[in-house]
Amino acid sequence: MSEDAPVPAAPPEAKPKLGPATAYMIAVGVLMADQGSKRYVIEAMHLPAVGSIELAGPLHFTMVWNRGVSFGLFTADQGVMRWVLGGFSALVAILLIVWARRQHRPLVLTALGLVIGGAIGNLIDRVKFGAVADFIDLSRMFFPWVFNVADSAITIGVILLLLDSVRNDRLSRPSA
Repeated sequence: MSEDAPVPAAPPEAKPKLGPATAYMIAVGVLMADQGSKRYVIEAMHLPAVGSIELAGPLHFTMVWNRGVSFGLFTADQGVMRWVLGGFSALVAILLIVWARRQHRPLVLTALGLVIGGAIGNLIDRVKFGAVADFIDLSRMFFPWVFNVADSAITIGVILLLLDSVRNDRLSRPSA
């Protein structure tokens, strides 16, 4: 081969195909952030004993044990409801894990990871404490609920799923 011979062009790099591991890694990250933050406010800050701590402006940490569904809806003190809600969270997480196995779109995988991690985080609380530990309090900003990292992840994940659904609906619609 002579020195002047052209070097063959490298084939274009294919975009790596995302798979369920993406969703699972996001779920693990959410779970670690959720459980780590709850452990910190419960054990290091002693928030259950203190009640509420002003952090900055409208942000407070206020300990609330949520025995209901999201944002305290359908609160029930019976032990049976604890296991019903825990079972529902486990079922949701399992179904989303299965759904993630068939996905390759980054937005959907991100959304599923957020919801899976949040659902498992709140499930751990229900099993461990009989209620979900909520502590992020923005009620001074006219947001009446106290929530946690898992709740935030679930909410953002659902919004991303809705955005993906709207986006795909527009893309699949024939133009006039």
